[in-house]
Amino acid sequence: MLLQIIALLIFVALFAIGAIRGVQIGVLMLVGAAGTGLLLTDMVVDDIIAEFPLDIMILLAGVTYFFAIAQENGTVDRIIDWALEKVGSSAVLLPAVFFVITGCIAAMGAPLAGLVMMPVGMQVARKYGVDYALMGLAICFAIGAGGFAPTSLYGIVTYSTAHNAGIELSPFLLFAIAVVTYLLMLVFAYFMYGRNLFGRKSAASAAGGLGTGAAGTESAQSAAGERISRGSASATTVAFGEDEEDEALFDSSHSEPAEESRPFSFVQILTVILMVGLIATVVVLAALGNDPDIGLLCFLFAAILALVDPKTGKAALPKIDWSTVLLVGGIITFVGVLQNMGAVDLLGQGAESIGSPLIAAFVLCIVGGLVSAFASTTGILAALVPLALPLIAAGGVPGWALIAALGVCSAVVDVSPFSTLGATVVATAPTEHKQRLTRLLVKFGMSMVIIGPIVLVGGLVIPAMFF
Repeated sequence: MLLQIIALLIFVALFAIGAIRGVQIGVLMLVGAAGTGLLLTDMVVDDIIAEFPLDIMILLAGVTYFFAIAQENGTVDRIIDWALEKVGSSAVLLPAVFFVITGCIAAMGAPLAGLVMMPVGMQVARKYGVDYALMGLAICFAIGAGGFAPTSLYGIVTYSTAHNAGIELSPFLLFAIAVVTYLLMLVFAYFMYGRNLFGRKSAASAAGGLGTGAAGTESAQSAAGERISRGSASATTVAFGEDEEDEALFDSSHSEPAEESRPFSFVQILTVILMVGLIATVVVLAALGNDPDIGLLCFLFAAILALVDPKTGKAALPKIDWSTVLLVGGIITFVGVLQNMGAVDLLGQGAESIGSPLIAAFVLCIVGGLVSAFASTTGILAALVPLALPLIAAGGVPGWALIAALGVCSAVVDVSPFSTLGATVVATAPTEHKQRLTRLLVKFGMSMVIIGPIVLVGGLVIPAMFF
């Protein structure tokens, strides 16, 4: 037992040191896995390397490469422009519209890519009298919801880790659970910060008054006649991966004149077709009972785009999310060593000693949310999902429900200003609103540490135990 406890302490210590010192946690975990395996067990180097998740590496690399090409050739920017041009003048619908647009962007491989909409949303909030808190939360919620898509990072890490452990968790079910959860949160945000928008007939009337998120200096006429545009935001300015997450802050102090609508180019049309084709292929194969390899499909479609436009394909190569591959791979490799030496089973015995599987599940979800509020959500998912397996093996808790609840609980706290999403909300808001937003987001994010597990364990895990 002593060796297992030492190994667990090394795992926790490396995670904490990496977060505090800003060192790539995956690097530390790979070194720690090798040292722990060689010194504390009878594992050899080949056994340790075999724990590295090659299937997840291919999945992450393929998805991020394909959507990096879509960003590099301007398709994502054109989709954003086209969508914003279709937005009407109803101020009450603007946060919902940004939720949909941002969610679609976040579903394209890297959730943090949705941050390109934050400065745009803050500009729109200022012009049309939408509370900055409501707009910021709507965009944060969309990033979380889109991130659990079968083609995006949170979803990939969660359901792939579950599948590797023999737990059947449908990626589409996981996505649906996340979307429903975040939609409920959006409704609550509307109730808290958007009640003044209901009853307004147009965004022009909103811009004419003084709201908590409006500057109050824009005239109704100019707001009514101005088309919403991306301004200074660009999807191509966002790097994939969470190693750059603290730098993904945007300057919203200026905007460029809106460009006239221009048609999609041939390459962009082809990219959109392949995006739709990717989704359709995954859905059809899943409906037929097959297990589609999304990573290989993305490499296939990326290869087509690279052949059509070699320059863009080459430019997108550096944007493959190798940092997240290393992060997830290092953590899972160390967890594999822990499983091999029985340290994970030791945690399972500790969970059984609590007496109630539901209480153990609730505590695990709280731990996931609390740590994720200050650290990498992807890293938490990669670490905690395998550590939940003993609790599932002990019986009494449906595996798919607990993994889904744990994954979403680890993400809903990201609106905290201590996390990337919340920090970006504060950074892109006007100076006079930063203090208020920081206060609100601290309360909202920290409350999710408790409310998230209550809702998801109570509304998902408990019903799954009886049906």
